[in-house]
Amino acid sequence: MEKIKIKYFCPDMEKLAYIDGKSDWIDLRASETVEMKAGDFCLIPLGVAMELPKGYEAHVVPRSSTFKNYGLLQVNSCGVIDGSYCGDEDMWKMPVYATRDTIVHKNDRICQFRIMENQPVIVFEEVLSLDNKNRGGFGTTGIS
Repeated sequence: MEKIKIKYFCPDMEKLAYIDGKSDWIDLRASETVEMKAGDFCLIPLGVAMELPKGYEAHVVPRSSTFKNYGLLQVNSCGVIDGSYCGDEDMWKMPVYATRDTIVHKNDRICQFRIMENQPVIVFEEVLSLDNKNRGGFGTTGIS
């Protein structure tokens, strides 16, 4: 079992919880109320800083209900927090774009994260041919 040191910036925030057997994603909450107008960009503070285990990074994505409930899009699609972002003032934030006027209240669950092992060191080997069948097309269908 990996241990993660976590610092909360707001004493009245609900603490993170890992619910074994339900999902391996952990919900993150807004640490303050944020009001946005359609077209606004904001870094919503999540009220936590963490020291991830060596060799890990965190992937942060919206919850499945975030767009429906708030009209928010995470502008970088998937946020990646590397292990070096672990200082006392390195609060995690969610970069969002509002598609409509909205209010996110303090303690609302707006995104989720999981930790992943860092990619291993890789070397690219340049070749003239991959020696594979040409499927001709785009994506998995092989149809143009």
